[in-house]
Amino acid sequence: MTEKLLHFIWQFQYFNKQQLFTESGEPLQVLKQGYCNTNQGPDFLEASVKIGNITLVGNIELHIHASDWYRHQHAKDTNYANIILHVVWHNDRPVMDTNERALPTLALQSRVAKLMLQRYEQLMGSSSVILCKNFQPALSEIAWLSWKERLVAERLEAKSKYVLQLYRESNHHWEETFWWLLAGNFGMKVNTPFFETMAKTISINILAKHKSQIHQLEAILLGQANLLAGEFEESYPQLLQREYRLYQQKYKLVALNAKPAFLRMRPAAFPTVRLAQLAMLVKESSHLFSKIKSMQQLHEVKQLLNVTANDYWHYHYRFDELTDCKPKNIGSQMVGNILINTIVPVLFAYGLYNKEEQYKEKAIHWLTGLAAEQNTITGIWKDVGIENKNAFDSQSLIQLTNNYCRQKKCLECAVGNKLLKTG
Repeated sequence: MTEKLLHFIWQFQYFNKQQLFTESGEPLQVLKQGYCNTNQGPDFLEASVKIGNITLVGNIELHIHASDWYRHQHAKDTNYANIILHVVWHNDRPVMDTNERALPTLALQSRVAKLMLQRYEQLMGSSSVILCKNFQPALSEIAWLSWKERLVAERLEAKSKYVLQLYRESNHHWEETFWWLLAGNFGMKVNTPFFETMAKTISINILAKHKSQIHQLEAILLGQANLLAGEFEESYPQLLQREYRLYQQKYKLVALNAKPAFLRMRPAAFPTVRLAQLAMLVKESSHLFSKIKSMQQLHEVKQLLNVTANDYWHYHYRFDELTDCKPKNIGSQMVGNILINTIVPVLFAYGLYNKEEQYKEKAIHWLTGLAAEQNTITGIWKDVGIENKNAFDSQSLIQLTNNYCRQKKCLECAVGNKLLKTG
């Protein structure tokens, strides 16, 4: 038995409540188990029980052993002055309350189904990433949908914390915040921090002044990313060098000391190509976040993001290295990545911050229209029969695996809850 499991049993009243008696032999009726207290003090607050003919309203404290009351020094703590019932797993000794009166105690050890305890032990002892893999499918289709909705909301709320941190850092400027996160997304997993740091060195207002000239935008972005240092043979990178030196002096720009990573990357994801695509996206749009925020249909956003780097990059992945012609369009997979990892979280954070539910709902709805992510986590769930039809599903399964399964939080999970209840 663990304290978490004991809390779970009491919170959901998963024990035999027929003919309850306190350890001193008085008839007991639980009228209201109280609500779980996540702060300092008693475990459950505002509970109500009837002992004998007297109805009591107050707080309830839970322990594995009754003697833990003294071990935790509750008898001298005024925060525990209004305890109306001491719920324990094993009653190893009588205890007194803060007024030195016998504290009514209920022992649950003989009232909990052994099957529940065995199943909990099975879950906690599982070596699988998905602890409940042998019990799937545990929920009905409707129950899974409800649980996934909550998981997606949790995941977006967690991501919103970082979005709002950047929003404060940008002096409460949504377009600037969006620019930083969008640039980071173009860096892919390897170069995300580098690209985001680079974006913070260039105000979106500076870029807006050069929207009519793609080579100027490329010069600023590639220059700040420290990719224009050295000597080049081709005329185009030489042009970018000259442009960058001009604007570096004009705007007092300071390039990053380091360079983005190229190692073990597909050429299509090289930082040179991604920055060229990012420059084209800046060129083709203005007030990008405001525009996206006003859109209702997902296909409009996809079309907005469907840009191709300028002609030089048709024949290059890096400067001075000629290749066969291949237009460097962003592609549907990258568009989906941008939507899942930047647009949807920022839109959700915007709705959360401004208390406008329509933006949060739109963000979640857009996930249902995006292709499902295929990775190790979604593969594991697929193997146990849980569907992964779209990004809404994959995002929920990632949240479930990382924040519940891997942390063994079965007691807080709808799946674990159902398994233990029916165990």
